[in-house]
Amino acid sequence: MSWRQAILLSSLLAMVLLCMLQEGTSASVGSSQAAGEEAQEGMKQKIFMPESDASNFLKRRGKRSPKSQDEVNVENRQKLRDDELRREYYEEQRNEFENFVEEQRDEQEERTREAVEQWRQWHYDGLYPPYLYNRHHI
Repeated sequence: MSWRQAILLSSLLAMVLLCMLQEGTSASVGSSQAAGEEAQEGMKQKIFMPESDASNFLKRRGKRSPKSQDEVNVENRQKLRDDELRREYYEEQRNEFENFVEEQRDEQEERTREAVEQWRQWHYDGLYPPYLYNRHHI
């Protein structure tokens, strides 16, 4: 007998044994059935609540009825929190943009200063101050 046949036979035997054990436990009746019902009742009590509590739990406030003070407080806290988060976000965005603009302005000033310096060096005529209006024309 090859090893494949041995594995197939043992798995088939295990499946038959499990099926028989399952049928045996479901077919057994007697005192364990009463214990099972009690366990089910305990489980129902854990899952389900009394009808009065359920109706109070599921009772919803009508659209036109006034809100309770707790609901108003919760909504106000949530609005204040949202406003604070929005304020922080826009403040951060504004700071980033201001930093970006400042860097761009600094770079532009540096380029302008370098260009002016190069122009002055190129057009320097040996006189002080080296501006065009100070030149002496012969």
